[in-house]
Amino acid sequence: MKSTALGTDGFGRSDTSAKLRRHFEVDRSYIAHAAIAALAAEGKMTAKGVARAIKQYKIDGEKPNPIGA
Repeated sequence: MKSTALGTDGFGRSDTSAKLRRHFEVDRSYIAHAAIAALAAEGKMTAKGVARAIKQYKIDGEKPNPIGA
């Protein structure tokens, strides 16, 4: 099983913790998406299910990687 690191760095980037977690893609939506994508990678979930989660959790697939932002 592949592990996924979750965490934030960047104090002062946002006025709230919620916005900071969203920026660094570690809020509940991105965590749910990471779990769903991991299940799909293991063949336990379909690509259709992943796409549905992306839509449901409003994940922006075109958002630049926050590490370089």
